Amino acid sequence: MRKILSTFLMIILSVTYMYGQTDIQQQIAKSGGASDYKGAHELTIFDSTNVFVKESGLSYVHVHSLTKILDEQGAKTNNVYRVDYDPLSAHVDILMAKIYRKNGTIEDIDIASQVFDYAAPARAIYWGARQQMIQIGRLEPGDAIEIKYFRKGFTYALLYDDDESRFIPPMKGQFYDIIPFWSNHPIIKKVYEVSLPKDKLMQYKIYNGDLQSSFLIKEDRLHYHFEKENIQAVKHEQGMLANNDVFTKLLMSTSPDWEAKSMWFYGVNEDFGSFESTPDIDKKVAEILVGAENEMDSIAALTHWVADNMRYSGISMGEGEGYTLHNGEMNFTDRCGVCKDKAGLLITMLRAAGFQSYAAMTMAGERIDRIPADQFNHSVTIVKKHDGTYMILDPTWVPGVRELWSSLEQQQNYLMGLPDGADLMITPVSPPENHYLKIIGSSKIDDEGTLIGEFIVNAEGQSDAAVRGVFNYSQKAEWHKNVEKELLRIAPNAIIKELEYTKNEDYQKQPVLIQFEYEIPDFALVTEHEIIFTPLLAKNIFARAMSHLYANTSIIEREFPFRDRCSRLMEIKEDIKLPAYKKVIALPTNEKVNGEHVQFEGKYILDGRNLELTETAVYGKRIYDVSDWPYFRDAVLAQKKFADQRIILKR
Repeated sequence: MRKILSTFLMIILSVTYMYGQTDIQQQIAKSGGASDYKGAHELTIFDSTNVFVKESGLSYVHVHSLTKILDEQGAKTNNVYRVDYDPLSAHVDILMAKIYRKNGTIEDIDIASQVFDYAAPARAIYWGARQQMIQIGRLEPGDAIEIKYFRKGFTYALLYDDDESRFIPPMKGQFYDIIPFWSNHPIIKKVYEVSLPKDKLMQYKIYNGDLQSSFLIKEDRLHYHFEKENIQAVKHEQGMLANNDVFTKLLMSTSPDWEAKSMWFYGVNEDFGSFESTPDIDKKVAEILVGAENEMDSIAALTHWVADNMRYSGISMGEGEGYTLHNGEMNFTDRCGVCKDKAGLLITMLRAAGFQSYAAMTMAGERIDRIPADQFNHSVTIVKKHDGTYMILDPTWVPGVRELWSSLEQQQNYLMGLPDGADLMITPVSPPENHYLKIIGSSKIDDEGTLIGEFIVNAEGQSDAAVRGVFNYSQKAEWHKNVEKELLRIAPNAIIKELEYTKNEDYQKQPVLIQFEYEIPDFALVTEHEIIFTPLLAKNIFARAMSHLYANTSIIEREFPFRDRCSRLMEIKEDIKLPAYKKVIALPTNEKVNGEHVQFEGKYILDGRNLELTETAVYGKRIYDVSDWPYFRDAVLAQKKFADQRIILKR
């Protein structure tokens, strides 16, 4: 092993020599300045990572980078340098830091006095993550920073027995990595190298682009080399998919397939005893299931109880963090944890109720690809129904939501931890009618321009959850005022005569229903010759449930796929009794959009003094292709057009 490590150190030294001090000054000089990289604040001249993997899967990583400051913003951003790590699973040493001033002088930063180790800022999850920070100090455009640091270990923490084994990855003997070859600022050259024992065959794939690569066998080890030059700063479009889904990345893993990962995930939690029940848990389960008439009643009752009664706040428990789910007794007693704790408690309670239930892993907000690297950031629950099918549940994302699995996670990959293994799966598209928003009203405009009327808001699924935001994100004393604000937002002088709504605490029993009775003085502009107005319900009341309206329609053509909050069906209808008039001067034209996944139809029907407004929109999925954008954009613009256009009648 000493000979192998010596060889690896020689490789590291050769890379360091390749970027010697004189050579670095030359690279800085010829790298260009702010005028060569329009809009960029900093430039990475090189970013080199070398990884040495031991038989156990433990990895030693050396990182060497050189960054040039292009403007004042870049100087502010880089006046400190941070390296994140979790001491339960990784160790970091910052080895060297230098400043190359634009006047040619070189400053060595005293590592002993200028490197600080401290608890990383955290919110909601307090797992003991730390940061090492170098105090770089004042920089000027044209200066450059050279950094070298060493890390051993991996990203996630798990069980450990001694000081060294805690750095071994959860699947002992296996190695994986996810390497983005994209950046928010330009990079002249990025290199990633990894050396593995000869018996560790590794599969890899390059996504969303190309890399230069090579594979060599040296000293009975496998050496992989990847590099890319002239990486441009990534472009961003509002609503686009995650950077890793659209820009170049490298995935590598020695794990053979997802089935192996599935069986490992099942085994590690069963061995830990994560889902063992207790008499107190059994008693609570029996109490929750009183009145349940079938399996879906039971599954729903337990899922909602865990969702609503366990706070989301993660505290480091030491042993058992990472992929291992905390045991049922701890979760039930503390009623506090992160996604894996909520998922674990639900599994425990489902098993106590007689169900077969298991843990699953998923990646919220990002695609999981076929190479079995650990592309996960979220844990959920799987239950096996009596017909043999599996149902996915998410107690983390459904507090106060009528769904058991949040459709905000549709078209999302997941991996079940099953005793016989499972392949990677994807959640299906949820039909738009499962997430309807219906607003139906009738009104009358009198001769003075006052609008008198009523309307009902009814919603289901994720549209229900969006409407219930007026309740769920505030104290009960504020609920009535919050509902009133939805009308006052579009009609500030409205007088609300009567307001009724379903009890929010009964959300599991029925979809949300809100009824308004109102009067709005001076709603229509009435002159000697004209009556001018825009129908109330055309103005998109409860836009909180219409996330499509917030899409940036100034984008004419998209380069990247994009996402909406959820699939949905929207129906708006208002019958308006008009005052006496002679003829119509202006009536908005009908609008219709008919794409494969997006449809919109809006129209006015005028019959004497009766005016009917109808709008129907269907948004068929959550993640859209570039080809869907013209229809999506046209549908949004059409709905906004109805909200902006006026009806003009001659008196």
